[in-house]
Amino acid sequence: MFKNLSDFEDMENELDDFEQAIPLMSEEEEKELSQSEIPDNLPILPLKNTVLFPGVVVPITVGRDRSLAMVKEAYENDKTIGVVTQKDEDNEDPDPEDLYKVGTVAQILKLIKMPDGSKSIVIQGKTIFKVDQFTQKDPYFRADVEPYRQEMNISGVELDASIRSVKETASKIVNLSPNIPSEASIAINNISSPTFLLNFISSNLNVSVSDKQEVLEIQQFSKRLEKVMEFLNKELQVLNLSEEIRTKVKSDIDEQQRDFYLRQQMKAIQEALGEDSEQQEVEKLRKRLKEKSLPDEARDTAEKELDRLERTPNSSPNYGIIHSYIEWILDLPWDEYSEDNLDLENAQKVLNEDHYGLDKVKKRIIEYLAVLKLKSDMKAPILCFYGPPGVGKTSLGKSIARALNREFERFSLGGIHDEAEIRGHRRTYIGALPGRILRAMKKSGKGNPVMMLDEIDKVGSDYRGDPTSALLEVLDPEQNDSFADNFLELEYDLSRVLFIATANSLETIPAPLRDRMEIINISGYTLQEKSEIAKQHLIPKQIKENGLTEDQIKITSQALDKIIEEYTRESGVRTLERQIGSVCRGVAAKVAKSGDKDKKHTVGVNEIHEYLGKQKYFSEVAERTTVPGVATGLAWTQYGGDILFIEASVSKGSGKIHITGQLGDVMKESAMLAMSYLRAQAEELGIPEEAFKYWDLHIHVPKGAVPKDGPSAGVSIFSAVASIFTQRKVKGTLAMTGEITLRGLVLPVGGIKEKVLAAKRSGIEKVLLPKKNEKDVDEIEEDVIGDLKVQYLDRMDPLLDIVLEKEAVMDPKERFKVSEAHKSQNGRTDQTKDSTEETVVME
Repeated sequence: MFKNLSDFEDMENELDDFEQAIPLMSEEEEKELSQSEIPDNLPILPLKNTVLFPGVVVPITVGRDRSLAMVKEAYENDKTIGVVTQKDEDNEDPDPEDLYKVGTVAQILKLIKMPDGSKSIVIQGKTIFKVDQFTQKDPYFRADVEPYRQEMNISGVELDASIRSVKETASKIVNLSPNIPSEASIAINNISSPTFLLNFISSNLNVSVSDKQEVLEIQQFSKRLEKVMEFLNKELQVLNLSEEIRTKVKSDIDEQQRDFYLRQQMKAIQEALGEDSEQQEVEKLRKRLKEKSLPDEARDTAEKELDRLERTPNSSPNYGIIHSYIEWILDLPWDEYSEDNLDLENAQKVLNEDHYGLDKVKKRIIEYLAVLKLKSDMKAPILCFYGPPGVGKTSLGKSIARALNREFERFSLGGIHDEAEIRGHRRTYIGALPGRILRAMKKSGKGNPVMMLDEIDKVGSDYRGDPTSALLEVLDPEQNDSFADNFLELEYDLSRVLFIATANSLETIPAPLRDRMEIINISGYTLQEKSEIAKQHLIPKQIKENGLTEDQIKITSQALDKIIEEYTRESGVRTLERQIGSVCRGVAAKVAKSGDKDKKHTVGVNEIHEYLGKQKYFSEVAERTTVPGVATGLAWTQYGGDILFIEASVSKGSGKIHITGQLGDVMKESAMLAMSYLRAQAEELGIPEEAFKYWDLHIHVPKGAVPKDGPSAGVSIFSAVASIFTQRKVKGTLAMTGEITLRGLVLPVGGIKEKVLAAKRSGIEKVLLPKKNEKDVDEIEEDVIGDLKVQYLDRMDPLLDIVLEKEAVMDPKERFKVSEAHKSQNGRTDQTKDSTEETVVME
């Protein structure tokens, strides 16, 4: 209600060091003062932000020239002036129309000269007047005035009750306000004059100047009393609320929580003003929930959590957890799907634009689209693209998404060990989040994206769980319509998501997970396919990325074939793209140095060496089978197919077998099988018994630094061993692969396409394959096989007649003849050697 009684406002600035006196005026003194005669003409002092009431003493600082002249003259005469408040306190030079018409006659009690040249006066209001007209403007205002008498229209008990009520309310305000001294309450209670009491309280009301002027102009005492009580009650309500806020905050905090205290105060104030930010946030979430299409279970959960959020203070740790959980529910696409483009011709066109070849994969996608077109509620299949690096498995997923008109999301599973990466963390953990599946769904914004799970074969498992087990539910069309994430704890439908996994090897994928996916093998590219891919995709891409245009560079077909054959060795085209990029950068350097941007640089066979250096890879030709004991095998590597030489040699000894070349256990066992089968057929092949008893066999596979394993070299090892013991050379234009058994069967092996391509690259004219791999050869395009001959084997019996030359280099009986001395020495060694010594040495 009251302004600080040490705060006094003047015409120019505030006076903070002058305390107002509170005269204890009796009713008679007040009546005599208010009914004193008013001169017909008065000098007028405009006040900026003060309204003077009769009987009230107020200090005023006078600073304007016009006002200084008037105060000086009035103080030297009868010290009586008229005080009128101006309507706009910012107006430094008011005109008569800028002043209110009702003012107060004032008596100058004291004049004080200030150091800055201004003067301070202490004035006391006497009676109220009304301005008729202004008679003078310079050097100061003068005006004709008339009395503006106020009417006392209540008396007796009503007056006493009203005055008591005013005093009680004013005393409460003084006690509650920290800025008003408690002595003010005593002074108010000692005022006996009703009119002066009302004037004194009105003068100190914490209201605007216009409100005070309104009170001054009210003539009936009862109405003035009513207006003042209205202001007093409003101020009391504000102070009570402030005290309530202070009490509430103080009970929750201590001195060390200053920041918390300020936040609580702000919160309480916002609640009082209806501007609660928490409430606004909850309302926003409620609005989003109302507009969102959700399953019943998800909606009920969201509403329950919203109610919890509304009751939780934002300072609580649970507030952020609940808020985050609700936002995840609202952000996920529950019933929002992109419309599939089921135009099969368009899909075929898009797939052909982005990828050359890969007919098997494209056919499967077209079949899926066709079924989806006929049966709109079809569950999406789970595909797994399996093949060596660089063959376009990941980019194929993007093309499928473009063909289907769906969103594409990809994340790599390589190196993931924590099951929570798939299923998410429980909300009880700090910083908990949903798993990668739901994060990808949120990012896509649609419920049916194409989601690529890259490198699924490189998922690890440890004490944190087995992520592959968590993927079993995700990648099962019969279960993933109710996928449960640990964070969300709601069933989420993934059945319309087209999952595509990629892998370089199937061996590391657990069998249950492998069973849930449709495996599509993407084998390595042929020379012709690589050439077409380079022409259609890689060369234009690298020309653009290296700042060239097609008018500035041309790579001939012969140069491209040279890059593929002599500077790359891979199933895919990743290294090929890098080599093409190197050529483009070399040409870009020439263009930049010469400054001739219109010249076209042709890169032919002779220029390749200039850009890429010396030849990196050399074709393994069939020259190495010029002596007995060398056979050409076919191998599969993660970079594609390759030929593998198996070398066998003999030396005088005691029938031991030495195996070198960093071979794995399975490959060593194949060597033992080959040797056992050969000894069983020795008599038919004309191999003397002495060859196995008095000669040591050494089997070696070159490229000793590269680990090798697998059963598919069985046929090749048997051919090499048979060649060295029969002294018949292996035909140089022939290569073979296949697993062997003790019964003489030839079993099927994998990687047939890669092996056939490797044979063709190496100048092999004929390949021997297991009979049961005939179906794999049928899938290879005829133009890829070309003039390469393929022969199939069921058993090992006819193998040697096919792979070995008819004529022996030397008669085996002559080759493996040993002296009697050697036999005798070998016999003594056999008798004295330790019974625990192995007869096979695997080095």
